[in-house]
Amino acid sequence: QVQLVESGGGLVQTGGSLTLSCEASIRFASRYATAWFRQAPGKEREFVSAITWSGLRKYYADSVKGRFTVSRDNIKTMVYLEMNSLKPEDTAVYYCAADARLGVDRYEYDFWGQGTQVTVSS
Repeated sequence: QVQLVESGGGLVQTGGSLTLSCEASIRFASRYATAWFRQAPGKEREFVSAITWSGLRKYYADSVKGRFTVSRDNIKTMVYLEMNSLKPEDTAVYYCAADARLGVDRYEYDFWGQGTQVTVSS
């Protein structure tokens, strides 16, 4: 069982930066991949980025490549999403998700956080 808590969202102007954090509470020692998804009003939840347990493999949606960076600190059981050059279309609720295997489809993840709002003003 994994419990996830996101933080770091907020309001930022176009071109600004934010770093989201996801803290994992692991009931049993296990290795898990972590992903970030986002959901804008009226839209489907979409994949943003994912990272393996080792941190050696990282994946990004085309829309955020070159602007977002995912990282993790397994000692602190934290996963981060550094977001730069933010655009109004990045506005969404951002969710952290975890599962034993890495995937890019939301249906592949069993554990989810409650989400954190990111709003980018134009």
